Amino acid sequence: MFTPLNAAELSDLVRSTVAEGAALALHSGNSLSALGHPPRGDRPHHSLSLAGFDTIIAYEPDELVLTVGPGIPMAEVKSLLVERGQHLAFEPPDWGPLYGQPAGIGTLGGTLGAALAGSRRVTAGSARDHMLGFHAVNGRGEIFKAGGRVVKNVTGYDLPKLVTGAFGTLVALTEVTVKVVPAPETVETLMLPRLNPALATKLMSQALGSPHDVGSAAYLPASVARDLIPGTSDSATLIRLEGFAASVEARAAALMADLGVAVERLGAGVSRTLWQALSDAAPLVGLHEDCLWRISVPPTEGAAILEAVQAARPLATGWLDWGGGLIWLALPAHPGEGDGGAAFLRGLVKNGHATLIRAPERVRTAVPVFQPMPPALAALARRLKASFDPHAVFNPSRLGA
Repeated sequence: MFTPLNAAELSDLVRSTVAEGAALALHSGNSLSALGHPPRGDRPHHSLSLAGFDTIIAYEPDELVLTVGPGIPMAEVKSLLVERGQHLAFEPPDWGPLYGQPAGIGTLGGTLGAALAGSRRVTAGSARDHMLGFHAVNGRGEIFKAGGRVVKNVTGYDLPKLVTGAFGTLVALTEVTVKVVPAPETVETLMLPRLNPALATKLMSQALGSPHDVGSAAYLPASVARDLIPGTSDSATLIRLEGFAASVEARAAALMADLGVAVERLGAGVSRTLWQALSDAAPLVGLHEDCLWRISVPPTEGAAILEAVQAARPLATGWLDWGGGLIWLALPAHPGEGDGGAAFLRGLVKNGHATLIRAPERVRTAVPVFQPMPPALAALARRLKASFDPHAVFNPSRLGA
């Protein structure tokens, strides 16, 4: 495994790998190594760890900007921000345990590379929206930078947004700058019990569209709710409010009156644990034999898809987040089906993306892990890859191309 400690070493490594005709499998904490397609082809694949880029380069709390190496653990980033009453608004999840890895080993670089975001993404935006700038080495071994260390710095092509979510297929990052924001003083969750997915989606949409500054909304079937919420045995529709205590209290009272249905309040302690568990997909951690799917659709379509899955696959485990726009699913093995449910699910999803988050390697080798792109968009993606990495040295098969 190669572990360069600076951009010059990384540049030399890329150039030598190109000369060898080999490829580099990029990672930092390695917590997401089983997400995406496994390596393909006859070329040698060398492991390239960016864990050596793990320093805090600049933290300016008053400017709401943090610059670090991509190998810095997310746990260290969160601890640093907590000391100044700040956080990353897109709520980075910890998916390591989904893959049998210890909690807390994920890095900021891995989070940005996979564009991970938690339950607050529906209102705060994605990881891509909080990436301001980076330094990197491209597939030619050239060192370059893009973006900057200020929030208002949009000139030319917005490359930070481009590399976020590229799964390390375009560049090898050596430095990243992200936007941070003040953390809320308190949090409250309104729980609407015993609703079906359709009515839950209607009320979540009402809450998110209200003037009460709702931060997140999710629907949990009874099988999921009872494992996460003490004393709950029915389905739970959850609405999160955050901010100053007096504001949260006033908004909670007003929203409860507007919704016109039975509402319970969970309190700050339960709320913090609950929403982090949903962002981390914690209810799926122990289901090691199941194929895990994450489906992004228009919020009005999530309930129908979840109900169709529950009708056809009664043993499936799943819930709605992002106000109905995100569906988490664990599908047990189905007789005569060797694709992890890909054909079944993608047949249901007409407007969206179904991503295979975890599956045995034989399934990830045979099935498109990411939603297949239309031909024109796929051709554009190939041209984009070639412009940054003409020799396909970085994670050449990670996205399936």
